[in-house]
Amino acid sequence: MAFFDFFPEQLAAYRPQRSEPANFDSFWSETLAETRKHPLNAVFEPVNLGLRQFDVYDVTYSGYGGQRIKGWYLRPAGHSAALPCVVEFIGYGGGRSSPLNWLKWPAAGYATLVMDTRGQGSVWSSGHTPDLPDGANPSVPGFMTQGVLSPHTYYYRRVFTDAARAIEAARSRPDVDGSRIAVCGGSQGGGISIAAAALVPDIGAAMPDVPFLCHFRRAVGLTDTYPYQEIVTYLHTHRGNEARVFATLDYFDGVNFASRIKAPSLLSTALMDMTCPPSTVYAAYNYIDAPKDIRVYRFNGHEGGQFEHAEAQIMWLQERFG
Repeated sequence: MAFFDFFPEQLAAYRPQRSEPANFDSFWSETLAETRKHPLNAVFEPVNLGLRQFDVYDVTYSGYGGQRIKGWYLRPAGHSAALPCVVEFIGYGGGRSSPLNWLKWPAAGYATLVMDTRGQGSVWSSGHTPDLPDGANPSVPGFMTQGVLSPHTYYYRRVFTDAARAIEAARSRPDVDGSRIAVCGGSQGGGISIAAAALVPDIGAAMPDVPFLCHFRRAVGLTDTYPYQEIVTYLHTHRGNEARVFATLDYFDGVNFASRIKAPSLLSTALMDMTCPPSTVYAAYNYIDAPKDIRVYRFNGHEGGQFEHAEAQIMWLQERFG
């Protein structure tokens, strides 16, 4: 690994001109309105894994198009009061897997709802949510160019809508304090967190970690690392579609969502991150017009701050939620 992007002082001031569609807000308000015509119908089924310190539930709720999305809900056992809840989103290629992977937030005293990412969960952890209503099984990436010739058909339209509904599913529980909802996730999960915090602006905190899906127009070509390389591979073959592809991606760019975030936010980046280059993270961070902080891991790649950053997130959230 090496330093390959802007110098730190350049990153701190980096606010690229946004390529924002004129109908960005109406596109997303109409998308959410269409989905909310379908009842949320959030179902929480208790699961006994022998975890005496935690209550665990298998979650199913209606996401984009009324399609059923899986998840996990965990909370510290023996607490009757409504707790703050952290809604967590998963990195690229991973799925919800086992509840044993999601004990950090309930161990810190919070409830947590983990959203399974539709169609994914076949690379480094298993998923259980098909992408299409015909029941297509979770599959190996890529997802970056699925439906990319139109914002109406693009894959992340469905994922980001699922994320907004995951917050609604968490708020549907009487044992969750709906005024104290946080979103978090790393890499793809970080990018989804940025979108969710913009689409549901009354949440209490956002913690995107080394976020993906930001500043597409710079990321594609700056790094030759996947998943951004999926877009390059597509355009290598479909040479005439460049304008349409980037016009679609503008509707899903974390830079455009970031300017709509109202919640206090803690982000992270790593200066040797070839997967989510630091300039793409700062491009989003610098457009957040809310109380914010960013932790910079100078000699790390996409792994970021790992457990050190997890500890920082816990302490940061305690300052806001108690």
